[in-house]
Amino acid sequence: MPDLATRAKELVNQLEERGTLAIRTIAMPADTNPSGDIFGGWLLAQMDLAAGNLAGQIARGRCATVAIDGIQFVRPVHVGDEVSIYAKLEKIGRSSITMNIQAWARPRNEASAENVINSKFVFVAIDEEGKPRPLPENAETNMVYRRLPKD
Repeated sequence: MPDLATRAKELVNQLEERGTLAIRTIAMPADTNPSGDIFGGWLLAQMDLAAGNLAGQIARGRCATVAIDGIQFVRPVHVGDEVSIYAKLEKIGRSSITMNIQAWARPRNEASAENVINSKFVFVAIDEEGKPRPLPENAETNMVYRRLPKD
């Protein structure tokens, strides 16, 4: 068994690779297809919620999903699996935000999770009329999880 320092370093490396934990939920029977596996659409919805939340933080306002690229389903998710959605900021444009989103599933009685789906999500910041608007200056610093708590 690795020592505590080695395990901590492994966990830090995993987070750097995956991004930040944005959502953790449990796959439920209502989310299954006729074969008993979790619908891919349910997973994509969870990923969109996670990415959209972070996009809104970065944009400091309303955003719209404009593209989901390179969807890769790695393995099925089963009822009872703990599903964790990670988001990693890839690129910020004038009004667009691109993130790599990964979903990992941990079977209820297991200690480790496996990657189940990967995709790139692209958002555009929009104004009250639904028109693209520029992102604020230093938008990448707006992500809540990157800020230090106030004293």
